[in-house]
Amino acid sequence: MAVIGSLRLRSVELAWVAFATGNLVAMALAPSWETIPFHFIWISLTLVYGFRVWQPEPTGVVLGLVILATGSLILLDAFNGEQLWGELFEVPLMSAMFMAMVWHARRRQDAVQRLQREVSERAALLQQQKRFLHDVSHELRTPVTIARGHLEVLQRLNGRPTQEIDVALDELGRIEQILERLLLLAKSKQPDFVVAAEIDVEHFLEDVFLRWSEVVLRGWRLGELVPGTLRADPEALRIALDALIENAVKCTEPSDSITIGCRAVGGWLAIEVADEGVGIPPEALEHIFDRFARADSARSRAQGGAGLGLAIVDAIARAHGGSCTAANSADGAVFTLRFPVFVRGRVERSLRAPASAASDAVA
Repeated sequence: MAVIGSLRLRSVELAWVAFATGNLVAMALAPSWETIPFHFIWISLTLVYGFRVWQPEPTGVVLGLVILATGSLILLDAFNGEQLWGELFEVPLMSAMFMAMVWHARRRQDAVQRLQREVSERAALLQQQKRFLHDVSHELRTPVTIARGHLEVLQRLNGRPTQEIDVALDELGRIEQILERLLLLAKSKQPDFVVAAEIDVEHFLEDVFLRWSEVVLRGWRLGELVPGTLRADPEALRIALDALIENAVKCTEPSDSITIGCRAVGGWLAIEVADEGVGIPPEALEHIFDRFARADSARSRAQGGAGLGLAIVDAIARAHGGSCTAANSADGAVFTLRFPVFVRGRVERSLRAPASAASDAVA
């Protein structure tokens, strides 16, 4: 009863105790056939342990009782001449095999428990980071909005352009952009981060191209456009493209060209933004999509930004099951967005959703 209490036996353990007891009785009643119930006891013990993986102390108690019970019966029969003395070696052999299985099972259980703890700790840490990012971003919005309002009032009352006020408003605008991007990244792992819809790719990219070409002086080129329908979030796709084009604008001069195009690769769509700018340093290619990474730390603050734009592009691509890559070309740099679920073919005009209905580009 002490063993039963220490093991906290449940139905499986109780069934095994009954099975083992029956086999011990069979060993005692049929000495010439006792090796069969003997092996039944050990095999069933191994199976039960594989399901339960008891703690070391009860495991040792059960193992000791099985060794004592089975070994005693075989030893008694050997003395009586009903069993060969060599059969006694079965007891330590089966014990060793069982202990080897126990060792592997304990190692696996410990590894699983460690992994579960690490997963829980990382999940908690990620949740804390997201909450912190969200709270800080929201807390900073209020003073930024108040400061911007006072500066705009002061600018109107002053009646003439003031460089100091313009600089302050520009810096506040940068802070607002950083906050918006931080909030977007904080939501990037949530299930509802993207809401997929049918997008007419040709019309969508034409709209993005026209919107940027009207506000920024560059040698804009509209490359090859593959007609078809992409299953993606229109707003998220626009944000990703704006971030890539913004990056191309920062790395080019007014006389340089920026090309936007797309191509079909099987059931995937590859959207490319190529520029004739300074390119990407080779050492920066591996971490260019990391948060707060900047391809050129020597850039001025006005050009470099906070290093969040490309991280947002990567997060959006991954949320769609796609990817984003960067490479240098003979003229500059090429960024490629890859999205699955693309159906090639002309789209009826009535089905086209205007991309220009989205908000302004991410700056």
